[in-house]
Amino acid sequence: MKTVLISGGGIAGPASAFWLRRFGFAPTVVEIAPGPRPGGQTVDLRGVSRVVAERMGVMPAVSEAKMHERGLEYVRADGTRSAVMHAELLDGAGPVAEIEILRGDLAAILTEATAGVEYVYGDSVTELQQDATGVEVTFASGTRRRFDLVVGADGVHSRVRRLAFGAESEFVHHLGGYTSYFTVETPEPLDHWFKVYTAPRGRWVGLRPDHDPQYAKALLSFRSPVISYDRRDLAAQKRLVREQYAGLGWHTSKILAQLDQADDFYLDSTSRVVVPEWSRGRITLVGDAGYCGSPMAGHGTALSLVGAYVLAGELAAVDGDHARAFPAYQARMQAYVDQRMELPPGGIKMAMPMSWFGIRYRDFVLRTMTSKLMSGALAKMTVVKPDAIELPEYRARVR
Repeated sequence: MKTVLISGGGIAGPASAFWLRRFGFAPTVVEIAPGPRPGGQTVDLRGVSRVVAERMGVMPAVSEAKMHERGLEYVRADGTRSAVMHAELLDGAGPVAEIEILRGDLAAILTEATAGVEYVYGDSVTELQQDATGVEVTFASGTRRRFDLVVGADGVHSRVRRLAFGAESEFVHHLGGYTSYFTVETPEPLDHWFKVYTAPRGRWVGLRPDHDPQYAKALLSFRSPVISYDRRDLAAQKRLVREQYAGLGWHTSKILAQLDQADDFYLDSTSRVVVPEWSRGRITLVGDAGYCGSPMAGHGTALSLVGAYVLAGELAAVDGDHARAFPAYQARMQAYVDQRMELPPGGIKMAMPMSWFGIRYRDFVLRTMTSKLMSGALAKMTVVKPDAIELPEYRARVR
């Protein structure tokens, strides 16, 4: 039975572990966090990613945990509505899909579905040495173990990618922004709306519903060139966010007042990950570590779920021969990845204008395009393109 180390316990990691175990491999998941990470922003399941979730048998749990969002509502500083996009407007292709679920909830469901898989929390990979028969892995704890294969499912700032492929700067491309999110007591009833206030200098202040209406997920995004900061220093990151948003209207001050107490605070760049070849010998990448269009493109969860399924399936189809499986995995996924990494029209400039004029123009365009007069034309312009992949029914024997 081939052993596989998976670095990363978010979405791509447990999904990979599920399918690898299903097809007879022995996966081990290592995660730098001390345990499963709760909370996080809302993610969605649509298209082929939902098919994968159905094949995993997790859809009942997903349906039970899913959020109900009515759509996206842009608001002014006084809270009045400036523009709105209903969830059903683009037939599931818009910013709010039919099935929305908190990232932490989905990760917990996937982890629960991998009962029996070895999880190592509070540790990480520090060195990889591969040879003709396997990979010698050194961990931060000082432990050394040997595996047949290694999968990097550890996100945009992947350690596996850095160790086996090269410096992060070769593969991670900054798109001109940063995003922070954390849980807050909601300053107003959201009534199932994802509400966003936009201020000049490309700043977003958003509130998304939580399961408990007393709380919300704050989403603070801002445009900026690359900022140098210590990704381990949360206090410094919180100060950075506070400086960006000081003095803004709507509920900004109430949100910032809860920043220091937020235990699920997260800050990262709006970046795109492009890795020309997803494997190096016995080491490969899945999800954001290998292909990520940024939060603006969305589809990160879909790419992780589908990528995990195809990777495990292609390995199983050739009885674990990575030399054949890894190229087949990329060949089957490439068109779908390219499709789902495309940014929305206008990119970050349209979503987060720098001036009051730009904000008003964006909202005017949205109001016009979503009006009764233009709704037919909008529907034609935004016809959902079929996912550029056909999912095989992998039927490799279970060992």
